[in-house]
Amino acid sequence: MKISQEEIKKIALLSRLEVKEEHMAHVEKELSDILSYVAELDALELDGVEPMAHAVPLHNVLREDEMKPSLDHYLALSNAPEAEDGYFKVPRVVQE
Repeated sequence: MKISQEEIKKIALLSRLEVKEEHMAHVEKELSDILSYVAELDALELDGVEPMAHAVPLHNVLREDEMKPSLDHYLALSNAPEAEDGYFKVPRVVQE
């Protein structure tokens, strides 16, 4: 499938991309190749083929959650630069 330089200029304008004249021939060939490949894919017989999100099946590789003892509250606060009422005190980031 062939794409014209005028179509490339229009696409570039709509995409807010700059395509310099010295690169126009290269871009024209690349886009034509892409459109030809898409046309080949469009010609495939896909009746009965289920849509898929990935080419290979994905499996959850995360470990099972396990209850474990956590760090003591007061021990965690002992390394904080500042603490107030049992919480970490941090500088205010939201202005009124």
